[in-house]
Amino acid sequence: MSTPPVVPSVAVQPSRMHTLTLRLKPGQDLRQQLIAVVQAQHLRAAAVLTCVGSLTQLTLRLANQEGPTVYRGHFEIVSLVGTLAESGSHLHLSVADSTGRTIGGHLLDGNLVYTTAEIVLGVLEDVEFRREEDPTFGYRELTVYPAVPQKPAARRKPGK
Repeated sequence: MSTPPVVPSVAVQPSRMHTLTLRLKPGQDLRQQLIAVVQAQHLRAAAVLTCVGSLTQLTLRLANQEGPTVYRGHFEIVSLVGTLAESGSHLHLSVADSTGRTIGGHLLDGNLVYTTAEIVLGVLEDVEFRREEDPTFGYRELTVYPAVPQKPAARRKPGK
């Protein structure tokens, strides 16, 4: 009789969610604009729900490569996935060229919008994403914590 495989435990954190919708315009950098939204909105935990659009420059870190690979031309965004937070983000992009050839990898700065990038983000209200070193490979990987309620900003008393 064989022993069933041991399944590692996984901590699950439920959360309510609301959405943010944005459109990037020609020439804007996809990653830089996403990070700017994260900072401006003080997002502690978000995920890309969908993204469609096009690029004229593609800059990715391909699987098991150290540095960036840059492509120039016209590309359709077929997928953008990942997690976003002020404490760090992790995004992967897939695009197709005019022949339908698809390529994807880790999103870096240098992905320039051609006509549009229409993006919907899911903002998780009850959790906080952090990036902590995982001793398995030494990378900073996602950890999920229950969100600590933020204190409301102090209200100014009207002057006399």
